[in-house]
Amino acid sequence: MPSNDVRILAQAAVPTAAVGAIAAVVSGVVAGGKGAVGAIVAAVLAILFMGIGLYVLQRTARSLPHLFQAMGLMLYAAQILLLFVFLAVFKDTTLFNPRAFALTLVAATLTWIAAQTRAHMKAKILYVEPEKSGHSS
Repeated sequence: MPSNDVRILAQAAVPTAAVGAIAAVVSGVVAGGKGAVGAIVAAVLAILFMGIGLYVLQRTARSLPHLFQAMGLMLYAAQILLLFVFLAVFKDTTLFNPRAFALTLVAATLTWIAAQTRAHMKAKILYVEPEKSGHSS
């Protein structure tokens, strides 16, 4: 990954992990150990889904720029579908508190989106890549 991509990934993942840690502490106090586990699972899931999504979109933007927007829409639909599959598999679980999981998942996702938006706005990314001057005239 180029340095801009890594920087944007870090600027989105770090605040999301912080929100997940805070949610784990709060959930642990409110709902016990299962609440903390639910918050941690949700934060990890949000970071994984959003991080993989960012990576895929960055690769698509470089190799197939004409498919970037369609790929973004398809990727978000796939993430939602995978989340539904995860929820269906773990709907009757006693491993973690579902309310702590749900609230942390929403908070972590919103934090990631806000942090990624901020990182993109602050990044100095060229809209057009300058041509390489391999020949002299």
